Amino acid sequence: MDRPLPYQVAVLCYLFDEQARVLLIHRRRPPNQDLYSPIGGKLQQPIGESPVACAVREIGEETGLRVDVRNLHLTGIISEAGYENQSHWLMFLYEVTTPVCLTPVTNAEGTLQWYSREQINELPIPSTDRQVIWPLFWRYRGHFFAAHICCQDDKLIWRIEQPASDVT
Repeated sequence: MDRPLPYQVAVLCYLFDEQARVLLIHRRRPPNQDLYSPIGGKLQQPIGESPVACAVREIGEETGLRVDVRNLHLTGIISEAGYENQSHWLMFLYEVTTPVCLTPVTNAEGTLQWYSREQINELPIPSTDRQVIWPLFWRYRGHFFAAHICCQDDKLIWRIEQPASDVT
């Protein structure tokens, strides 16, 4: 990388309904415009917002739901270097541990819809999500992992930096 890039800090929030479908948003805005991803967003760094507070806020803003922090599980931390040659990302992946009841809606961020695990494979999603984040989320769901993804120079190289000790 020839120049330094800014670092973005964000959360991704995985909400499931009683049928084990996950809530995804078809994004209207960058990053990942026109792609599907879990709901989430950037931490409000100027006010010192924590990742947990950001997850609660983003879930509320994008779904209208109030989530109790006791129902959030930190499943993973992903660092991405050089995503789209625009910035580095540090992402906290939270799962809401209780089923959610929500009628899909469209808001300023995009359209929310429920999808099965199989359907996600057919959707246009970011390449890092398809190749790394979703497989790791499914593998370590209910546990914890940390991974690093290098996206620079149109290459995708990644590694687990901290696996859950009780997951094979």
